[in-house]
Amino acid sequence: MGWCDDPKSNQYNKLVKFPFPFRAERLHITNNTYDIVLVLNYNLNPTIKNKGSAIFLHIAKKNYKKTEGCIAVKKIELRKIIKIINKKTIIHIN
Repeated sequence: MGWCDDPKSNQYNKLVKFPFPFRAERLHITNNTYDIVLVLNYNLNPTIKNKGSAIFLHIAKKNYKKTEGCIAVKKIELRKIIKIINKKTIIHIN
């Protein structure tokens, strides 16, 4: 699975399957940061090309190394978050 971040594609800012003819971020990474991935409602409805693709909430890398614009927390914390949120939950990014 992947997430299309190529504005040339009609699947821009959407979940895609590989092989895929356009640029897309692979959602399988060996460091396990994408074992749990929540897609935040950024630029989804409507999707505007070149406004930016997904912002994910996912597992942090060791020592909280920077992400590519996502939010990352420890796996144990992400499991706690999943238990208390739903589709109507609003996440504010400061």
